[in-house]
Amino acid sequence: MPRLIDKIVRPVNTAIDSTTKRMGTSNDAESNNGHKKFGTFQGVFTPTALTILGVIMYLREGWVVGNAGVGGAILIILLASGITFFTSLSMSSITTNIRIKAGGAFSIISQSLGLEAGGAIGIPLYLAQAFAVALYIFGFREGWLWVFPTHSALIIDLLAFGLIFGIAHISADFAFKIQYVVLAIIVGSLVSIGMAFINQPVNTDIQIFGSYKGSPENNFSGSNFWLVFAVYFPAVTGIMAGANMSGDLENPRQSIPNGTLSAVILCTFIYIALAILLALIATPEELISNYNILIERAFWSPIVLAGLLGATFSSALSSLVGAPRIMYALAENNILIQNKALSKIDHKGEPKNSLYITSILVLLALLVRDLNAIAPILTMFFLITYAMINVVVLIEQGLSQVSFRPTFKVPIVVPLVGAIGCLFAMFIINATVSFIAVGLVMGGYILLMQKKFSSTQGDARSGLFNAMAEWSAKIVNKLPEAKERSWQPNMVVPAHHITDVVRSYKILFSLAKPKGSIKLIGFAEKGRKLTMDKRLEEVKTHFMEAGISCTQAVVEGQNFLTGMISSMQAMKATFFTPNSIFLSLTDDKSDDEEYQVLIENSQNLDYGVYLYVPYEKLGLGLEKTIDLWINSEELSELSEKKPKHLNLAILTSYLLQKNWNATLRINVLLKDTDDEEYYRNQVKNLKILARIPKSAKVNLWHGGLDEAIKAGQRGDINITYIKAEEVSMAEFRQKGQHLQASILYTLDSGIENAFA
Repeated sequence: MPRLIDKIVRPVNTAIDSTTKRMGTSNDAESNNGHKKFGTFQGVFTPTALTILGVIMYLREGWVVGNAGVGGAILIILLASGITFFTSLSMSSITTNIRIKAGGAFSIISQSLGLEAGGAIGIPLYLAQAFAVALYIFGFREGWLWVFPTHSALIIDLLAFGLIFGIAHISADFAFKIQYVVLAIIVGSLVSIGMAFINQPVNTDIQIFGSYKGSPENNFSGSNFWLVFAVYFPAVTGIMAGANMSGDLENPRQSIPNGTLSAVILCTFIYIALAILLALIATPEELISNYNILIERAFWSPIVLAGLLGATFSSALSSLVGAPRIMYALAENNILIQNKALSKIDHKGEPKNSLYITSILVLLALLVRDLNAIAPILTMFFLITYAMINVVVLIEQGLSQVSFRPTFKVPIVVPLVGAIGCLFAMFIINATVSFIAVGLVMGGYILLMQKKFSSTQGDARSGLFNAMAEWSAKIVNKLPEAKERSWQPNMVVPAHHITDVVRSYKILFSLAKPKGSIKLIGFAEKGRKLTMDKRLEEVKTHFMEAGISCTQAVVEGQNFLTGMISSMQAMKATFFTPNSIFLSLTDDKSDDEEYQVLIENSQNLDYGVYLYVPYEKLGLGLEKTIDLWINSEELSELSEKKPKHLNLAILTSYLLQKNWNATLRINVLLKDTDDEEYYRNQVKNLKILARIPKSAKVNLWHGGLDEAIKAGQRGDINITYIKAEEVSMAEFRQKGQHLQASILYTLDSGIENAFA
């Protein structure tokens, strides 16, 4: 069977081999550091086949045939094997697209959906693999007690565990060599079963579809197709036995597809052949009432019993070899506690510390004596893992990115059917336990999200969200334009000097929170690009960690003014177009003239303007009061239409008041001839039309700003508007010193609408 699969995927192997040679990777059995590496047959096919050909084949397949009939049993086998076969195809596809590392499924999921998703699946998978050792030992004990019923069950369990631990402790290589012996015994048992006709007459009472009479445990009160399916399905959940060894394989891209698919196909044929054979050597009544029918009817019963014991023993051994490698991979990615200790390996490449911890867990499970309560959850963890592998391939194929070009290609229907099949099997087996298992995985994901992993290796999530953004952009482009309704401060922040951004960090954060964005554009002389880029990267990281969308770029060797205008023009071609430019006046007045030209040209480019004039002695103060300053002539023009110059100032005042949870004060500067009552009513209309909070206070000042200053009116931030034709950097600086408070000037682009 491995040869059959080898013919199917020979082009895959050729491509992989040539790639490996170009990369300079050794294919020797010994890696460069001396650790033993395994090939397809030893590292993948044998452990996978031995895990599938287990206790259910020997003790429950006859019961399946007795209930479902030979036709129904074959249908159950094909349905169950089909789910895992599709999953194996998906796993084969993804492993030929990535450089799979240690941890098998954990590595696959992590490289596509991130360490959080990989850990959320990997931890339950590790526990399932570890506790499965105890379950297999219990199965071994039951077979032993069938021969020696007077032996102590606990002693058998402990001795079996001790032997398995001793083999695993020596090395994985030794464990796999032991499995060759077990494989020979199982092959001998199958031959003995196939020769049953020599001693047994052929049964002519064959039922194509059975009557589902049930089992001795329920006094033959009946069952159904899906109940029998649920009993049989765990037989085929061993497809990860080889993939768990991914970090110890010579060529995982070749070995995992070849070995896994070979094992699944061969074992499916064996199960179907046994179903037909069982129908020929025993009646339906005998099959449902006698779980040991295969042992009793075989040509030589001892070899079949040895096969049963060997199958459970080898499954336990595979799990005890595989589970520590999953723990090692988790620790290597800092997902567990004591990661440094758990990710250590010895001179043979064995994760001994992880093996010791896993062995302690197995020993504790053996002392519990009964794992029936958690056994269904373990099955669910396996199925969730299989489902996620299918989901990974489904996402990767759906994104249609160039990076996804596996050498073993499958149609998109394969992962789709595989994922649906796994979820279907979960809820058919036990819906309640399925919800519990999914809840535990989701809880683990939420907890791991809090750790904020930093990985140098990208995954498919960015591509997924980028594809969603592109899809959204296409939809938005087909809809009527609604910039006024979707306005958020998406700011371009030029950085002629790095201090331009650092000194304005707090006000930028307050303006961009929660849904705005910041685009940092640095300007550097030739030879200083790397320095500016590094400093801007640090600032961007701070914004990103605070939940603010921020990007950065550096323009080298250009005139600041020319480069900035060109950058603003170029960014109009992007979908997420900036709508405002943020400028900050510092002690250095050398940029004032260029800033003034930028402000005067901003409206032609449809950019609003923020001009921040900080008062060095106070900065933003306590961030508790916001003063919005309005000249009376702006209110005299107020109508149902949006105001000409106030929109950005009003929207910014509301945004800061919300982000700071501060007090907003609307200050109207009146002329001596202005009617105070008229303008008080105009402010009321403004609050209604612009939906300004009712809590906003209103102050009317005769005598202008000087009068307000004399009265002690100073907010932590003072917001007012400017007109393009009235820009004077010297006047702005002077007014900030006069007011002794920080001022934020705004200039409308024409897009903003406070009444929208």
